[in-house]
Amino acid sequence: MPGHATAQLIGDRSHQCDATATFTHEGRRAYVLLDGIGSNDEVRAWTRGTARRLAGAAARSGAGAGLRAVHAALAAEPARRVEGAEPPCAVAVVATTETGGELEVAWCGDSRAYLLEPDAVAAVRLTTDHNMRRHLLEMGMDPGPYARNVVTSFLGDPRPDPLIDVVRVPALGRLLLASDGAYEPLEDAGRGLEEYLRGPVRRVARELVEAAVGLGTGHADNATVLVADLGWG
Repeated sequence: MPGHATAQLIGDRSHQCDATATFTHEGRRAYVLLDGIGSNDEVRAWTRGTARRLAGAAARSGAGAGLRAVHAALAAEPARRVEGAEPPCAVAVVATTETGGELEVAWCGDSRAYLLEPDAVAAVRLTTDHNMRRHLLEMGMDPGPYARNVVTSFLGDPRPDPLIDVVRVPALGRLLLASDGAYEPLEDAGRGLEEYLRGPVRRVARELVEAAVGLGTGHADNATVLVADLGWG
C-alpha cells in the first residue's frame, strides 16, 4: 500500500473544522479532505463524520460517483430544506486510485488537488476553484481581494444540481490534497508547492502546514494537507 500522511494546524481559528479520511475497498483507495464552513463544535463534528462517510462511498464507487452520492443524500435531508436553517457544510476534494490504474479526483468548492510526477520540476494543479473569484474572472471582471472567500459549490448545498468536477490522470507521482488555509499563504508568498513536496511524506505534510500558518498574514486559517505516494519513485 502506497504511503500517505496528513497534518493539520488550527491557525488563529477557534476550532479545527478541516478533516481528512481514507478508506480502501476491493483494491480502490480513497483519500478525502473536507474544509468545514464555519467554526464551532457542530461543524467540527459534522465535517469529521462526513469525511469518513465520503471516503467509504468513494472507495466503493469512485471519486466522482461517491461525491455525487453523498452530496445528493445530504441535499435531501429535511433540515436543509427549512428556510433560514444553516446545517453544517464543507467544501470537499476526494481522490481515488486503483492498483495499476488511474487517479480520479472530484471536488466541490476550493480545496485543491496537486500531483508532482516523478522527475517533474513543478507540481501540476488538478482542480479549479469553485469560488466567486474564478466566476468573476471568467466574466472579465475584477474579482477584488475577497471574492476567493465566497465558494460557489459545497457539500451540503440543498440545491439539486451541484457543481462537481472530475478529472482523471495516470496514478503516478505524489498527490497533495490541500485546504485553502494550506495553499493560499504559500501561493500569496510566491512559494511553489514543489518546494515542500519532496522527502518523507510525514515530514512533507508537517512542513507544509507549518509554512502555511507561518506565512498567514493577519488571520491564519485552519491548514490541512493529505500527501500520498502513488507509485512514487
